Amino acid sequence: MSNVKLAVIFYSTYSTNFQMAKIAAEAAKAAGADVRLLRVAETAPEAAVNSQDGWKATVAATADIPVATPEDMEWANAYLFSAPTRFGQAPSQLRAFIDTLGGKWSTGALANKAVTAMTSAANPHGGQEATLLGLYTTFMHWGSVIVAPGFTDAAVAAAGGNPYGYSHTQGKEFGEAETAAISHQAKRLVSIAAKLAA
Repeated sequence: MSNVKLAVIFYSTYSTNFQMAKIAAEAAKAAGADVRLLRVAETAPEAAVNSQDGWKATVAATADIPVATPEDMEWANAYLFSAPTRFGQAPSQLRAFIDTLGGKWSTGALANKAVTAMTSAANPHGGQEATLLGLYTTFMHWGSVIVAPGFTDAAVAAAGGNPYGYSHTQGKEFGEAETAAISHQAKRLVSIAAKLAA
């Protein structure tokens, strides 16, 4: 049994990152991790959500998934974040959650824990790398240990070759290559987290 307690935390507008998070969570469980699949609270006005069918459907589909809390962050010894890019940055919903973590950060509760991130955009060059690097800057402030996929498996290159973290183009199917790349990133995170926790 693994010594890894993994929080898979996602924000998803049109279900893309929800699907990515589910694939990652299953791969991490298969690698032996104790996994909590958690969503970031929706902070957009209800009228904005209801104005777009896809957004409204995603909120309904994820309603039963627990909302991530600072206590989940303290429980976990590894983190996987998945959220779309917004103008080259993480969406405000995820940043709002991160802004609640000052108390945990100040006590060192986020330090020395493995972390990785994934993202998506409507087009192949929509700010994904900037989003991932921006999140990694935050994780450096925490003192967490960044576990990027790099080019440590052929699956990374087969799915587009992003060494910072898996990135999905919205609307594209999750085929074998995409699933393999997400799964590799999650399993690599579990492997490194297990070594840190040993």
